[in-house]
Amino acid sequence: MRSSGSPRTPRRKQRCKPRERGAAIITALLVMALSAILVSGILWREQVQVRRIENQRLIGQAQWVARGALDLTRLVLHAEADTLPSVTYLGGLWSTPVARTRLSHFIGETGGDEDAMAGSTWLTGTVEDAQSRFNLRSLVANPSPGVLEVNVTQLQAFQRLLQLLGLDGKLASKTALYVRAGLSHSATRFENAGTTSASSTSATSSQPQEDGANVTDNPGLDDDDDADSKVASLLMTDTDALLDIPGFTPAAVARLRPFITVLPNATPVNMNTASAEVLSAIVPEMTLAKAQAFVARRQTVFFRNMSDVSLALAAADVEGVTLDSSLYDVNTSYFLVHGGVQHDRAEVDRTTLVWRDPLTHATRVVRVQDQL
Repeated sequence: MRSSGSPRTPRRKQRCKPRERGAAIITALLVMALSAILVSGILWREQVQVRRIENQRLIGQAQWVARGALDLTRLVLHAEADTLPSVTYLGGLWSTPVARTRLSHFIGETGGDEDAMAGSTWLTGTVEDAQSRFNLRSLVANPSPGVLEVNVTQLQAFQRLLQLLGLDGKLASKTALYVRAGLSHSATRFENAGTTSASSTSATSSQPQEDGANVTDNPGLDDDDDADSKVASLLMTDTDALLDIPGFTPAAVARLRPFITVLPNATPVNMNTASAEVLSAIVPEMTLAKAQAFVARRQTVFFRNMSDVSLALAAADVEGVTLDSSLYDVNTSYFLVHGGVQHDRAEVDRTTLVWRDPLTHATRVVRVQDQL
């Protein structure tokens, strides 16, 4: 019995060994797969982090290129004002657009590592006369220290512009009240220095008005239109703020955007650069057809002074216009610089509002808006 039973025990052990080997192999494969997944995840996160750092570097370089292009544009604005100190017209060097051009075409070959970067960087840009548009800030006047009133003349001009574009003219009054409400809560609400907010509450209609401004405290809203009290008192800095005013829709703002702007202070419209729609709005006696004839005449010769403007208005069959210096001008102090930079895979679209001193012709950046 012993001799017959002794060989059976090793046979059972031999039968179990293949199963144990199979389990060990499967366990090893699972460990290897899990390790590969963990390592690949670490490598992926590392690659994403490196990519993010590279993108930040490229965007930073693109922004510095955009800043250099802006400095060049400011130099052009300064130099052209030295040539024609009191005239801004569309035929000037500042209005010449920059087509998509390599950066190396501007700086040339340097013989260093910068050549590769300059070769992969593209520039585009245009400069727009900001005073060729209707300035919503002009809806509110500062007739005396500490006083903010709605400018009736500008209000009527904005109403005509709205109606010309197929929009509700009543939105002009709501816009004027919104602008005034925002300015009343702003630290820089008055164009005159040294005024205080307390003086605005004690203002009366008997106070003298600067430049004979036609102003009012009631822009003609209906009794149920209490926009002056319920509208958000936010300082308007761009045209998108019109969406905060009841009655404006995204489509209406998009329709208005090419013809309006928001500048830090009230400004006249440049008769050398304004569009036919804006001219028809700010000149009461001018229809759109007459404004188009006026613009067509302006393409052959620009206006050096307001006397030239008077002659052009007479040629366009527009009579009896009083050329108020607060409403009309042939020079510009504010410019919109639209620039685009493509550096490798980074793109920067920048719009900069630049102010030019009418006396010294020095330029200053007012605000910058980037779209990455």
